[in-house]
Formats: sequence, structure tokens, C-alpha cells
Amino acid sequence: MEKDYTKEHKYLLAKKKVEKIKGFYWHLISYIVVNVFISSMVIFGLMSDDEDSLIEVLQNFGVYSTWVFWGIGLFFHWLGVYGDSLFFNKDWEKRKIDEYMKNDE
Repeated sequence: MEKDYTKEHKYLLAKKKVEKIKGFYWHLISYIVVNVFISSMVIFGLMSDDEDSLIEVLQNFGVYSTWVFWGIGLFFHWLGVYGDSLFFNKDWEKRKIDEYMKNDE
């Protein structure tokens, strides 16, 4: 009895891709929840200490700093999960090969 290794290999690749996507979404959820908590703590802290208005507190970069820097990391995580299908995917490779073969004729 011979096994179909290509089918098994495709299954493992698909499973790995799904795990990467799931990991990205967990990262996104934690990014939102943690940053909402941190930003609210910073806003309430600044409003109680300095007695500034809400507009002045929202203009403080400390409120957004974790969003920005963690967001950069989140962007690279997204790029690692979905980036391979954006730029140099299999369709692109096939089109380029066909184009160069046509030009060489």
C-alpha cells in the first residue's frame, strides 16, 4: 500500500499556514486589549496628576507610544503571515518565467 505523500505534505503546509494565521489574530487581539488598557491608564493618570483637559492629554505622545511601536511589530508579523502572497507568489513567478521565455524566442 503506497501513501500519497504529496497530499500529506499539502495538508501539513495548510495546517502550518492556519496556525500562523491563528497566531497573528491572537497577536492582534492582545495588541488591542493591552493597548486600550495601557492608554486608558495613561489618560487617567495624566488627567488626575496635572489636571489637564482631555484634549491636552490626548495630544500627549505617551498615550499612543505603545500603539505605534507595538504596531510596527504587528505589521511585520502580518507581513510574515500574509506577505508571501502579496509580492512574489507562485503566479508572479509563473508569469515572469513565461515572459522571459517569450522574450528569448
